[in-house]
Amino acid sequence: MRPRAHVHRGTVVAAAYWFHPETLGEAEARRRVLAAWCPGATVWALAGGHLLKLAAPRKSAVDAAPGLPLVLEAGVLTSAPLSAKERERLAPPDGAIVLVHAGVARMYVPGELRQVDPGAWLDVSEWRRVRVKGLGAPPPPIKVALEPLPPPTRESFGPKVPTLAPEAERMLARMEGREVPVVREGFFARLRRAFSQKPGEATLTVRREGLFSRLRKAFRAETGGASDSHASSPSLWQRLFGSSSVTTPGTGGRPGWFARLLAGMRGRDSATASRQASLPEPGAGTRPAEPEGPGALEQLKAWMLQNTLLGRLVGQRKGDYLRRLFELFDEGKLDEALRHAIPLTKDLDERARLALGVPGPREELRIQPQGRSGAAQSFGGGPAVFEALRERYRETFRRLEREGRIDEAAFVLAELLGAIEEAVSFLERHGRFQLAAELAEGRGLPASLVVRQWFLAKDVERAVSIARRSGVFADAVLRLEKTHPAEAQALRLLWAESLAEAGDWSRAVDAVWPVSSARHIARAWVDRGIQAGGASGAKLLARLALGFPDGFGAAREDVQTLLSDDAPARAPERLAFAMELLREDASDARSALLVPVTRALMRDEAADIFPPHSKLLQQLRALKDPAMAALRTDLPTPQASQRRPWAEANDLPPVRVWMDRNDAGAHAVHDAVVLPGQRVLLALGEAGARLVGPDGRTLANFDVPSYSLVVSEQGNRALALARRGDLWRLSRLDLVERRATRWCDTELDAWAPTYDGERWFIAARDTVSMVDTLAAEPRSLWRVTQVGGTVLKLAADAQHLSFLVMHLTPGQDFEHLERWIYSLAGGPTLRGRANMPDLRGAPGALALTPDGEAMAERIVLPKDMESGPWPYLAPIAARRFHLPSRQDEERAGVVLAQAWSVARFQKRELHTSVLRGLAGHARATVEFSGTPPQVVRLTEDWCVVHDLFGRVVWLDLHSGEVHRVPVV
Repeated sequence: MRPRAHVHRGTVVAAAYWFHPETLGEAEARRRVLAAWCPGATVWALAGGHLLKLAAPRKSAVDAAPGLPLVLEAGVLTSAPLSAKERERLAPPDGAIVLVHAGVARMYVPGELRQVDPGAWLDVSEWRRVRVKGLGAPPPPIKVALEPLPPPTRESFGPKVPTLAPEAERMLARMEGREVPVVREGFFARLRRAFSQKPGEATLTVRREGLFSRLRKAFRAETGGASDSHASSPSLWQRLFGSSSVTTPGTGGRPGWFARLLAGMRGRDSATASRQASLPEPGAGTRPAEPEGPGALEQLKAWMLQNTLLGRLVGQRKGDYLRRLFELFDEGKLDEALRHAIPLTKDLDERARLALGVPGPREELRIQPQGRSGAAQSFGGGPAVFEALRERYRETFRRLEREGRIDEAAFVLAELLGAIEEAVSFLERHGRFQLAAELAEGRGLPASLVVRQWFLAKDVERAVSIARRSGVFADAVLRLEKTHPAEAQALRLLWAESLAEAGDWSRAVDAVWPVSSARHIARAWVDRGIQAGGASGAKLLARLALGFPDGFGAAREDVQTLLSDDAPARAPERLAFAMELLREDASDARSALLVPVTRALMRDEAADIFPPHSKLLQQLRALKDPAMAALRTDLPTPQASQRRPWAEANDLPPVRVWMDRNDAGAHAVHDAVVLPGQRVLLALGEAGARLVGPDGRTLANFDVPSYSLVVSEQGNRALALARRGDLWRLSRLDLVERRATRWCDTELDAWAPTYDGERWFIAARDTVSMVDTLAAEPRSLWRVTQVGGTVLKLAADAQHLSFLVMHLTPGQDFEHLERWIYSLAGGPTLRGRANMPDLRGAPGALALTPDGEAMAERIVLPKDMESGPWPYLAPIAARRFHLPSRQDEERAGVVLAQAWSVARFQKRELHTSVLRGLAGHARATVEFSGTPPQVVRLTEDWCVVHDLFGRVVWLDLHSGEVHRVPVV
């Protein structure tokens, strides 16, 4: 068709430009395309030329345009103004392009266009990559706030601790597997030592029999003894090598020596393997090691002890040792007896059971906070021997306590009897707080007990650091209140201050409330919590109105605003206010609030706002308050709400959201989070961070670079992250005071997207750390080092921490992907490790929940697994989990939460995110058109989808409401 007009005139709003190489030349056409290109723009081959689609339409003078401008009219790009009849004659569909060239208008549908990569036009062969290096000094490594404690030295127990004999030191080294050079004494040296021995000094000597004496005793017939297993004396061959007859059921015969030797030197049997598989995981902060069973040498030792003369000789030697040890206790030579005493460990390992030697004398009379393992810890003996030793140790403990030898008595409890908690209590009772704290922490007692001991030892900083790391403030306060009320009150104040610094003002007020003398401090926290808003702010509003003498007048205006507001978004706040009201004691102020609160809840109930208030209304009806007498007769009987939560209404049609190019904002959005009160925090890159209200108005701007956001659980604190070369710049945002401060520069590979206001989990290289975000400089409250690879993904909440580690093999790109899970109750404790199954090659998109549910995308699909599901690991928590879905070409990734999942798809310029519940039904679909991919952030309460075009939309997962956030 030949249109009346061939080009636009004057100034137009151009949505695209067309560049013709025949007119401009290929080089000039490409130069103009690159000059007009901006982030989000795309280039297409059209009619022998290049079509540049802009990210957002812009005003352009036609005579000064870099190319032929095309205007978007009713969904069609046209290079000339078309009359109604001309458009009717062409009948272009939506998305078509009408180009007038050489006086002829031609129509092109979207499927006829081919996208061009303008990056291929750039010759970068002469460019060299330069590694960025900071001009200043590198940032210091993250400090460790809690250094491991060294074990107590001999000087800790005073000068009465006996010295260690050289022969005892050598014996101890042999039992611990250490190599100690043996210095052989000459004849005169031994003679001089013998004559220099003080009178009465006890030594532990074992009488050694000659070879022939031992052989005679071994081969002598012992009929009627308790150890005889046959009525007749065995022959010499049988004593040396055992019976060679074949063992049959029901007979007392034993297999021959050769058969037993082969059986003893075999590898680990199935029982040993299953026993090792059931071993507990290592503790927090240590790299787990695979459990090792007895090796070939230990198995040979066991066989020799059971079937040769060696066992009889070793048993006799141990018997002599024990006999002399009991004699030392009976003679009252406690110092020498304790130096050679045998610890009564509860669990005997394989090496201890197979030990050939006898226990050596102890190197030092001291408590080992960390404990030992191996043969030096235990001694093979029957229950009767252990019970006899336990009685002697108890008698020794009581005697040492009577004599006032407190440290030695505690040594007997901790090292010999293994009664660690009793030893800690004993030391505390006698004022040895420092040693009690070191023992409690070193031996892994409950964290609340450790905090109690350090607080009593006056090391407040360490006590608070351990309490913050483990989250055991409440338990530690309860432990102190029973015996030390003054110290408990001081620790309670420190607990409340820590919560307030983290922005958890509601819990801070609850913690400090029992201390009546400190309620003036709580008043300031109440005001800040009310200013922060949300359900916790409504709870503090009720506390202000009822808990302070002048609080009712100060809270009157805010209470009236809350109760008179009929917006569904504030229904949870009214519910929290009413629940706090019921918790308070009866008073005039509470009576004045009961009627308006009841009316507000009835209004919400009539509007069928979820969650329903019927149970709370029944509790209000049951109150015996005079203020409710007149209203009680008019109250309707509460009916159970028929409305189901949107999350459970799987039969409802899915919510659909479409975001076009024209919905683009003024700034690229790199990250977005939803805060209480339907506020949204946006990360705008170098433009900083922006706080947007529920109505779209800008509430605050933060002038710090922001590409990623880490928001606190309370929603009133946030961390802004921005990459600076190999480092990340961290800034702290106070969303209540609306101020931002630069914090530090540090290395980061992965991090948890949320934190509790003070503890944040990060990963750098092969180390995962719990970082104290309230410190002036980053410091680690806990860490696990040498995880064996690079941490790719990390997630944490109040109960669990999990992360994915990619292990690499030298010379290969990828070995395997491993998941670690920690429980955070009482301090991080490793609960499980597992490799990602069915993953061949380096992983692509990763999804992870705090309790360990994980999915990984395969970058290259094996031919035999093209239709298989994504590699998947189930969570460690007992809950419903997502069914692994199948991977296809259009699927770009997945995001997981405990109750929700979002699958991302990309087909050309269309980006789609599908929200699903645990049942697998699609509940919402969000579609964006354009080149930049979608970024999805998902929690249990909301789902945010945004991109670099500045388009932001979020979905309330409780009500199903869709909110669009303007970025202007």
